[in-house]
Amino acid sequence: MSATYLVSRTDAIGDVVLTLPVCAQLKQLFPGCRVVLIGRTYTAPIAAACPWVDDFLNFDVLQQMPEAEQVVQLRSYEAAAIIHVFPKKILARLAQKAKIPLRIGTRNRWLHWLTCNRLVALSRRHSPLHEAQLNLALLQPLGLTETPSLEELAPLVRLEPTEPLVPEWQELLGQRRPGQLNVILHPRSRGSAREWGLPHFGRLAQLLHEVGHRVFITGTAAEGQELAAWLAEHAFFITADLTGKLELPQFLSFIAAADGLVAGSTGPLHLAAALGRHALGLYPPIRPMHPGRWAPLGPYAQFVVFDNPGCENCRKAPAACLCIKLIEPITVAAQVSAWQLLSGPAS
Repeated sequence: MSATYLVSRTDAIGDVVLTLPVCAQLKQLFPGCRVVLIGRTYTAPIAAACPWVDDFLNFDVLQQMPEAEQVVQLRSYEAAAIIHVFPKKILARLAQKAKIPLRIGTRNRWLHWLTCNRLVALSRRHSPLHEAQLNLALLQPLGLTETPSLEELAPLVRLEPTEPLVPEWQELLGQRRPGQLNVILHPRSRGSAREWGLPHFGRLAQLLHEVGHRVFITGTAAEGQELAAWLAEHAFFITADLTGKLELPQFLSFIAAADGLVAGSTGPLHLAAALGRHALGLYPPIRPMHPGRWAPLGPYAQFVVFDNPGCENCRKAPAACLCIKLIEPITVAAQVSAWQLLSGPAS
């Protein structure tokens, strides 16, 4: 029987996307192995869309069970190892009680000293490595001896839509004329990143519209309500407001059928890159939020950053970070206009 490996990443969508190379490397290290991703309910569609993931263990459902059943659930996988990419006390303890043979965690978490039997020296905060490279360091006890370059990692950040795009959205995207780009703008970050700001996104929508491109705005339903006045103000430049209208599987399909996406360091940015679309990220230079740590990875992934060493001063007022706002909309519009047309879903 092929070995099973559990990969635990119970945080946000972008973090999960940048953990996919761990799953891919396990497949390369142990051909024929089974990889189970442990994550939150909202990341289940990411697991389903990743060719390196064989199964998904829903952490939110697991937490609702009595502890004895939680242990039985983990034991049922008969896993050879669990990799705690994102430290979680409950999972560390459960894996120990389930007697999973190899339990891998970082040395800088005291709980791992009590619950894991393979510890990796890993400090994320001051490391020069990308998040995807840092995640892979946890495979050292399983035989990964070298840190892959970002060029080597990019093909391993891969997603494939699991369901066809509904005809309504297919028809909408198919209305573009020759030379037009279908461009998604995702203005909000839900607190996960420094924001470029609605005035800049509004100006970008106007510039893209003026050169003939089609602009689609995405976000959650709550973000759509927050953006209502801004959306009304810029309605002339926006082809469609899709805030709150796409569940994650359809959002993946929509991104895959569009040409590209512009956003801050958010989950949708990493989804677009992983789907093989143009993904243009807007970043501050401040560590650890800079693109050296969080840049999107994919065949058409790019980023823009205004390299201002003084951005350290913005730590005191992250909502008013001036450095990311020094990125000019016309600079972003020029990069978008240089994209090549991508016909149909990513292959």
